[in-house]
Parts: sequence; structure tokens; C-alpha cells
Amino acid sequence: MRILLVTCNRSIVGGIERYLQVLIPALLERGHDIAILCERLAAPDEPTIDPPGAGLPVWLCEHAQGAAALYNEIAAWAPDVMYAHGLESLALEDVWLDRYPTVWYAHVYMGTCTTGRKCHMFPQEQPCDRRFGPMCLAMHYPRRCGGLNPWRAWQAFRVQSRREARLPDYRSILVASRYMYREYERHGVSPDTLHCVPLPVTDSAFQDRAFSPKMPEGKLLFLGRLTDMKGVHKLIEAVPLASQKLGRALALTIAGDGPERAGLEILAERLGVAARFAGWVDGERKIELMREAGLLAVPSVWPEPFGLVGIEAGCLSLPAVGYEVGGIPDWLISGVTGESAPSDPPSAAGLADAIVRALANPEHYSALRKGAWERSRQFTMERHMGQVEPLLEAAGKKAPQPAPRNVWISNDTKKDDSPWVTLPH
Repeated sequence: MRILLVTCNRSIVGGIERYLQVLIPALLERGHDIAILCERLAAPDEPTIDPPGAGLPVWLCEHAQGAAALYNEIAAWAPDVMYAHGLESLALEDVWLDRYPTVWYAHVYMGTCTTGRKCHMFPQEQPCDRRFGPMCLAMHYPRRCGGLNPWRAWQAFRVQSRREARLPDYRSILVASRYMYREYERHGVSPDTLHCVPLPVTDSAFQDRAFSPKMPEGKLLFLGRLTDMKGVHKLIEAVPLASQKLGRALALTIAGDGPERAGLEILAERLGVAARFAGWVDGERKIELMREAGLLAVPSVWPEPFGLVGIEAGCLSLPAVGYEVGGIPDWLISGVTGESAPSDPPSAAGLADAIVRALANPEHYSALRKGAWERSRQFTMERHMGQVEPLLEAAGKKAPQPAPRNVWISNDTKKDDSPWVTLPH
């Protein structure tokens, strides 16, 4: 089967690209032909989603001028199906959605939220369960769903309205968690189209790890970008409360960077929390911090679509604490793989109680470590491919490839008026 992968970045930027980086070799091993259409290239020294030396066809979209040549070249390659992972330009995605049967993996809340955050920030942080619609605009300012610029809010609403209208046009929509499944189900996506396909562990360093017993220690670890939605401020506030209930000191390592870092450092100092800010880490340093920690904290106040970091921690027998939001409950099973806190609304006191339950009893803590390790072993690439491959094949067989046709690309969406460039294979 010939599969055209469509995505924003050829370079490794985040979780989507790391997923594609392991997906492409898996598809090639199964005998599929792969080509890539992306919006941004990688710099010469940057790693890419396609394996070095694989010689895959790669096309870059920059301008609408000369687009016919690109359409013809891709038509000559003759993809059976398009596997889409989101383009910034909705108009460009429309073009390809009209031309080829498409399977879309919804990594974020496209078409179901104006901002993509699915979270209210005022008067307190709280996940939003509202169905996307005009009332989202009315609630945007009073609930601080995003920025305060009304023009930007209106533009974002228009784009997401168009994305919602296109949901029925995908042959299959894949999501990573039960929460995401329910989100798209209540936005009208047919059960025949919608599929829950959890993400696999993408870093080989976490795979095939043996269970590691350990006594409960007061070392907490957070890994991630330091933004308001990640809830690190709630974690810092929870540490003194949990320490008091446990009757012993707790240490916190915060590995990550972002716009909230300076404020979080001030908060930790003010509350007397022994917090070490390690900056952004990856690779062996990330594994080292997980091995040192006694508990992973995932205090997100927005509904994480999945939260792969919890699965990675489980591979190293590290249990977690966090709020019952989004896809987190798919792997953070309270009393089995860690302890969870209520999310209506998420509070520092609730998170502190979860920390105490996880660390207070050595036997219970040992069981949590074992449960986290066992759960993590279910999220393999083999299992993932066993779900994805049949859906791609079914989508490619549902309809013949449409004949190339002239298209018009509007210029009201970012990047829509820039040329297409074809890269050498």
C-alpha cells in the first residue's frame, strides 16, 4: 500500500514527530511505500521523521503558485491513502482531503474547541466539557479560555468551525484515549469512523525494561513544558501539604522550561519547597531522573489528550499522581498504577492527598510500582500497528483515487498564498 503521510514538521519538534519517527520504519518493515508532505523542512543538522538514507519522497508546501505541478507529481506517485496528522493551513488540508481518502490522527482538539485547550482558566482552572459552538465565543472572555484579543478569538473560532464541518469527510478519525473518543463522539463523529488507538511508547530506551522494586522515597518529579495548563503551580502548593501529612520532607525536581518558570521559582521559594529546576532534559538524563524519583507528578489542569510521559515512567516502574482529566485515567488508574485527584476543580489539597496515599504505605507503594510497570507494557508499537494498519488499508479500499482537478486555495489562512516546492527524492 502507498501511504502519504501529511504533517507540519519534518524535523523532530514534539510528540507528533517522535511518533512518526517510529511509525515510518514500522510501516516500511511491513512492506508499505511511504511518502511525506510537510509544511516545514528540517535544518541540515536536525533529525527528521524519516529515517536517514531511506530515500523517501518528501514534498514541501510553501506557496500556491505552481501547485498544479505538485499535484501532478503526487498523483503520479499514486497514494492509496493519506495518513494526516494536522496541517496549520486548513485550506491546504482541505485540498488533500478532497483528493485522497484520508485517515486522521487527532493528536489535539481540532474542530472541538476555539483555542484547543478545552480548559477554563477563570475563576479557577477547570477542564471544559462544553460542545463547541457559538457559546464558546460568548464564554471566551469571562472564562479566560485563551487570549483577550476578540479579533483573534473570532478568527480562531472560524477556523475551528471549518474544521468541525469537515469531520465527516475523513474515512477514519483516530484518537489516543477514551476521553478524546467521547469528545469527538459528542461532536457527531460516527462510531464507524471513530477509533480509540492509544499511542505506543516511542523511545526504545524505555522498551523491555524489567520491573524495579523500590522503597517509597520523598522525591517527586515533573517532566514537561512549564505552562499554566500543566498545573505545576498546583504541585508546588501541594508539596508542603503532603509533607505535613506524611511527617517527612519531600523534594521536587522540575524538569522542563517555559513561560511560567520564573513565577514557579518564586512560588517554590515563598512556600519553602525544596524544588530543583533542572531545565529541559531528554535521553539518558530523562531516564536518570525517573530512576531517582519515587513518584511522577502529572498535575495537568487541562484535559491531556493522552500523557505519554506517564507510560514512559511506568516502563521504569515509576508510579504517578495527577488529576482525573482527559486521557490520563487511561493509564493512571487510582490505586493500581498511581493515585489520582479530583478535577472538579483541580486543587492543591486534592493532589496532596493523592501524594500521601501513594507514599504513606510501603506495601501499597510497591504494588503501585508493579501496577505501573504492568500497565505500561500494553502500549507497544506492535499493538498500535495492529490497529492502525487495518484502518489505513480499509480507507484505501473504500473509494478509487479521484482524478486530479483544478482547485482554488483561499488566502484567508496562514501560508495559503505561498509556492509549493518539490524536494529531490
